[in-house]
Amino acid sequence: MASQESPETVEATVRRVPRYGVFMGIGVVVGIVIAGILTLIGSYEPSDAVNVVYPPGQVFGFLLLWTAPIGLALGGVVGLIFERASRRHDRIVRVEHETIVTND
Repeated sequence: MASQESPETVEATVRRVPRYGVFMGIGVVVGIVIAGILTLIGSYEPSDAVNVVYPPGQVFGFLLLWTAPIGLALGGVVGLIFERASRRHDRIVRVEHETIVTND
């Protein structure tokens, strides 16, 4: 079995990229906290026009339908902003690219 090595030197860009999942997860957690705060400060007394009172658990669920996706999206946007800001710290390095071809 003969192998051929062909090393070549190329330039590569090294940059740090934020983990978008972490930012989006933090956004969801912030959305859950905001939904909890809005649930706690809500009024649960019957109104004059409609005699319907929603329980706090149901209000929390309704609020989660809005705050969690908004937090997810805002976390992704913050991750993109950090990624754009980190581009000025890119480094260009020389690396040796080696390709090994084996003939059977």
